[in-house]
Amino acid sequence: MDSLERSTIRSEQKSRKFLKSLITKQPQDLLLVIGTGVSAAVAPGIPALCSWRSCIEAVIEVAEQLEVLHPGDVAEFCKEVIKDRDLLVVAHDLIRKMSPRTGDTKPNFFQDCLMEVFDNLEQHIQNPVVLQSVLRLMERGTMVLTTNYDNLLEIFGHQQGKPMESLDLKDKDKVLQWARGHINYGVLHIHGLYTDPCGMVLDPSGYKDVTQDPEVMEVIQNLYQTKSFLFLGCGETLRDQIFQALSLYTVKNKVDLEHYMLVLKENEDHFFKLQADMLLHGIKVVSYGDCFKQFLEYVQDLTTQICKHRSPGTSCMDSAKRKLRENGTDSPKRIEQSDNGISTIE
Repeated sequence: MDSLERSTIRSEQKSRKFLKSLITKQPQDLLLVIGTGVSAAVAPGIPALCSWRSCIEAVIEVAEQLEVLHPGDVAEFCKEVIKDRDLLVVAHDLIRKMSPRTGDTKPNFFQDCLMEVFDNLEQHIQNPVVLQSVLRLMERGTMVLTTNYDNLLEIFGHQQGKPMESLDLKDKDKVLQWARGHINYGVLHIHGLYTDPCGMVLDPSGYKDVTQDPEVMEVIQNLYQTKSFLFLGCGETLRDQIFQALSLYTVKNKVDLEHYMLVLKENEDHFFKLQADMLLHGIKVVSYGDCFKQFLEYVQDLTTQICKHRSPGTSCMDSAKRKLRENGTDSPKRIEQSDNGISTIE
């Protein structure tokens, strides 16, 4: 992209109007749902991050290179992916082919393939702008949930000195702590994480397992009713079985909720139909532009708009400082705001 094109896009972004109902939200009232579009934008050099299909294709390719899958099986799985079969079923069959013949789906060679596919993620971060925006919101109390298997956000956060923590639905205690706001830099992976293949949800039975705990389901459904979800890069998320179980088909009175989804507007008819359909789920669909390149700058500008508004904690801090000045107190003590928004004096 040349300088003129960048300048044009930037100019378009600056003139774009944002929904007042979104930019006036307090960061602590938001919950980000991060999809493959974010990973694809951050690390475009890794095709496996672009979609679920791309991930399966990458695993098959690596399995062939490592010679852990019979050539006949490689050809058959490639056909299955092209046929547009249920990708969950394909993934399930693929795991079984590379696992011990015991009926147990615990990954064996499959784990090696995943580690190869996602090798050296930190070296592939090319566009960290959206990750910086996410961290900026997390610093102010925004929660984060993702459907992605990668840990790009956690890697980048650690590089910035943040105490990032990866969570999955099978760790009930951690999930409950996160849902109650006790893990400030926690990222909930509802499908699991590639670094722990045994905990990844890659087949239909796995989807059933992680949605069986009523307490976990209840706290996350409560978040869907009390927070405003902001979907970033989530083209297929609303079709996801786990997400549907956690929110879409279980929470009542969805039309009364207020969630947001940023999407690419490639086709106007499709876009406005999606807007109308999603309002039934309490989701306002917003276009970030008609070009994927606009996504990063839109998220950055949106984050700036949201962070402009003072949080209640900041107002309290300013009020305390003002009272000290009015009383003529010349104190070396410092008033600081903690992560939970409570002002403390040191």
